[in-house]
Amino acid sequence: MAKYSDIKGFTVQTLSTDTVASQFAGGSWASSNALNTARSAITGAGTQTAGLGFGGYGPDSPPPGYESLTEEYNGTSWSENGDMNEAKLSLGGAGPQTAALAIGGQTAPGAVTGNTEKYDGSSWTETGDLSTARYQLSGAGTQTAGLAFGGAAPSISNATEEFGGSTWTSGNNLNTARRYMAGFGIQTAALAVAGAEPSTSDKVENYNGTSWTEIAEVNTARRELSGSGTTTSGLVFAGGPPATGKTEAWDGTSWTEVADLGTARYRGAGAGPAPSEASLAFGGTAGGRVGNTEEWTAPATFNQITLGQLYYNSTANAFKETIKSIPSGTFASGSALNRSRYTSGVCGVSTAAICAGGDFYVGPPNSPSDRSNVLTESYDGTSWTEVGDMNNDIQGVFSMAGSQTAGITNGASDSPKTYIETWNGSAWSNAPDVNTDKQERCQAAQGSSTASLIVGGHPTVAIVEQFDGSSWTEISDLNTGRAGGRNAGTTSAQIFFGGYNPGAPNGDAKNESWNGTSWTEVGDLPVGRHNHTGLGGQTQCVTTQGNGPNSLGAPNPTGPNSSKAINFWDGTSWSSDADDAPYKARGSGGGGSATDGIVCGGISDPNFTLTTTIEWTVDASNKTISSS
Repeated sequence: MAKYSDIKGFTVQTLSTDTVASQFAGGSWASSNALNTARSAITGAGTQTAGLGFGGYGPDSPPPGYESLTEEYNGTSWSENGDMNEAKLSLGGAGPQTAALAIGGQTAPGAVTGNTEKYDGSSWTETGDLSTARYQLSGAGTQTAGLAFGGAAPSISNATEEFGGSTWTSGNNLNTARRYMAGFGIQTAALAVAGAEPSTSDKVENYNGTSWTEIAEVNTARRELSGSGTTTSGLVFAGGPPATGKTEAWDGTSWTEVADLGTARYRGAGAGPAPSEASLAFGGTAGGRVGNTEEWTAPATFNQITLGQLYYNSTANAFKETIKSIPSGTFASGSALNRSRYTSGVCGVSTAAICAGGDFYVGPPNSPSDRSNVLTESYDGTSWTEVGDMNNDIQGVFSMAGSQTAGITNGASDSPKTYIETWNGSAWSNAPDVNTDKQERCQAAQGSSTASLIVGGHPTVAIVEQFDGSSWTEISDLNTGRAGGRNAGTTSAQIFFGGYNPGAPNGDAKNESWNGTSWTEVGDLPVGRHNHTGLGGQTQCVTTQGNGPNSLGAPNPTGPNSSKAINFWDGTSWSSDADDAPYKARGSGGGGSATDGIVCGGISDPNFTLTTTIEWTVDASNKTISSS
């Protein structure tokens, strides 16, 4: 007799651990051998397997306990090596174990130095001093291309200096003067994280070799913390007071809390410039000076969360399903834009976004001259801040691709232009123009400043152009030309949905999928729509608002033009949510993924431009399946 399981059964994957959202989410700290001399206000350099700890406040020196001690870590234990020429604490550090920099510091109560020392793996040599003597500062980079920023001299400083191997030169200041920050990266790409200004701060700034730009804040404000990594993949940990073991991972866009240190502490040190999945924490204060050392390791091999995945956890002896239900996501109110606008370019996530350009004009009593907008605003999850203006006055933008720190935007919604501009986190630059000047052309927010598609346009066309970072090339057309639609995904895997054309002036329901070579019609929207927003990619997408009826096809009860509709795409078909979005609008801007995004601005009924912001998030978890 045939078994039912043979006919209807399927194979379930066996995993020894639960799925996790990222490599960092699967990471953890493990204890290692302690420093030979417990110290606080110590400084670090090097990597997890070749670390360096120097200076600090310890018990072995004559009062007041300032140390010149240097210890090297070999991945297992610490050994003492050549002392610095000067005992000091709260200094900056940079470089690898055998070519490190010791920058500034405090040599005695009330005595601040600008002295810089170079380490060659066995001894320290004095080199050119900082222009501004200070302590409680941060360092990054290498012995021949170093960076020093912030600190106190003795007043809190925003000074930045660059080291060329023998001398220091002044760079552009931090936006916010701070001390006790975590600092990491290289001279042309560094992060300054949290600190004190003088109150405890959550601010984060990104240095691009020329200037600092504020980006997404850490989740926990703190001072006297440590960090390691790069501007696109980093880790910060510890801090206080009071002492904390909290650890946060940076993916280039946002901060995520991961596993805590085993010993909560502050005024310690870190090592592990790159990769940040292998970091080192040592020393500090935890109710007294400690020499505790911990190693952070994120697994090279891990099981990443996949929507709807069913698996068997052999360790827990349980069947589990990965739940990341897009329709279960929620919109939360965010802070209002400083300037009302519609058809603006928006990209980023709920805690780190950019809104550029847009249109002010919605008809009398406004004058058409009021419509121009080059303003750019940056969102940190708490508020919008005006930053560098666009170069071209193009009466709207309509769409944008990339992130808060690296974006690209195109053309105009009401006046055909070929203008293209790119954003580096602080300023706009003119980029190569598109080949065809059309209105209401659309870019997917998940594209990038070097890889993007522009799709459709008005007067209605099916034209698609692809950007490779240097020029635009026309590629395969859409099957149905449309303007005012939305797309989601990348240059090799994308969908384009909705829009309008002469055959569907009130909104087309068509959805086309791009595989990097050609477009194929796939599942239609439940109702036709245009001037809507799109969050996500080719296999998971959320679309909301726009011109058209609500998501279930019923007429809008509060006006004929703007919608509160929400629809969800699972890679095969669209579903609808009767609850709809928190506000109705058309021409709003949106960016982010299907699980973390942002929507802002637009026009409501009657014609009023909006400053409204809403944040979209979806909780992801592993659910144990039981008989109940």
